[in-house]
Amino acid sequence: MKPSEILKLTPSGLYCEAGDFYIDPVRKVSRAVITHGHSDHARPGHGAVLATQPTLDVMKARYGPNFTSSQQSLNYNDPITLAGTSITLKPAGHVIGSAQVIVESAGHRVVVTGDYKRTRDPTCPSFEPISCDIFITEATFGLPIFRHPAPETQILRLLNSVTLFSSRPHFIAAYSLGKAQRLITLLREAGYDEPVYVDRATAKLCALYENHGVPLGTIKPVDQQSENTLKGKICIAPPTMHGTLFGATQNPPITSFASGWLSVRKRAISTGGNLPLVISDHADWRELTETTSEVAPEELWITHGAADALIAWATSRGMKARPLSIKGYGQDDGPSH
Repeated sequence: MKPSEILKLTPSGLYCEAGDFYIDPVRKVSRAVITHGHSDHARPGHGAVLATQPTLDVMKARYGPNFTSSQQSLNYNDPITLAGTSITLKPAGHVIGSAQVIVESAGHRVVVTGDYKRTRDPTCPSFEPISCDIFITEATFGLPIFRHPAPETQILRLLNSVTLFSSRPHFIAAYSLGKAQRLITLLREAGYDEPVYVDRATAKLCALYENHGVPLGTIKPVDQQSENTLKGKICIAPPTMHGTLFGATQNPPITSFASGWLSVRKRAISTGGNLPLVISDHADWRELTETTSEVAPEELWITHGAADALIAWATSRGMKARPLSIKGYGQDDGPSH
């Protein structure tokens, strides 16, 4: 068996015929290995699901207890064998429970990153580079223009704004899974110990993070507060909640979006709100290229994102590279990018 035969692209997604399983399938399948809980990768209705326990818990929280007929948790670094094919999960550094899937068969190794980043994230274990024959990566920010600043610098900008505009609330538009909790932990590390106000969906996932040992401090429901209570406070919720929470207020909030896309000045001006925060849960160009160099695969496959520049970069360094163009990835994240 060649390395390129271990996984193949089907209408349902990446499929391992030898082990009879799919990785992050975009359609309902009999057996799925899930990299993380964002809904473009983790869909309900599969016959059986294998993932880390936090990812299974996220799916249960979002889809209910019957999201699959059968589930099995797998710890990082503990391999499991299906019909002679080995599966190992390694940290991806994207959100809680996120994992790379290492598939080994006939002496060859393929690594599927799912979504990942290399920047430190206090809410989840850091990405571990694994040498392999084929490296299957995302490329959400696969253009040289995307070079994200240290997130601590963006948190400092936010806290300076909270001090300067102490009579107004600060509304941060952020995805309820991953980005919200990361922002909260970064605020805590920067010394912010005031309550953080969140919507119900975010609160539910914050409780899940706490249950898995990620301390977030005092979290309060934003929809039960008066205008006076929220003065000078930080509120985190999906962007769709802005009108619901602050549509009729006499004291409009300072609005921020937290996203890697805002490193592009034009996009920051048009969609970043009053205070654009360049904080991403995906690898930027530097991380994508440095990780690929470190892994040193013979072939690079790109599941979604800006593939052309990364393919050109890889080809110039002697690697085979191609896009996979899996439809359905990258549609759930929105502000989590």
